[in-house]
Amino acid sequence: MAEGSDPTLTAQQTVADQTPSSGLVAGIKSFAAGHGGAKAVIEYVGKRGARIVLVGSDGAWGDQFADDTGVAREACARAGVTVENAWERELMDQMRPSNDLWRSMARRAMAR
Repeated sequence: MAEGSDPTLTAQQTVADQTPSSGLVAGIKSFAAGHGGAKAVIEYVGKRGARIVLVGSDGAWGDQFADDTGVAREACARAGVTVENAWERELMDQMRPSNDLWRSMARRAMAR
């Protein structure tokens, strides 16, 4: 059975369940507008839902959370952001982590 499918739900309930909040769509649109466009990768994170990792054309990146992968895909579609199926090399090469992120990762590694 497909992820998130339930044979007891009606088609109308399924569509209602996959309607993203206006705040989620606005957040994705805002990120894309501020970074010259964006692409997204959606990651399933269990009960938490889905993480939408946004990679801007300028190399900046950020994330948003949705209730599930269907909501995440719909939010990206409404925001006009392309969803990549996986982490391709070109997309990862485009990412430019900030110096603050490098420092925070180093602190976490040193604390172990």
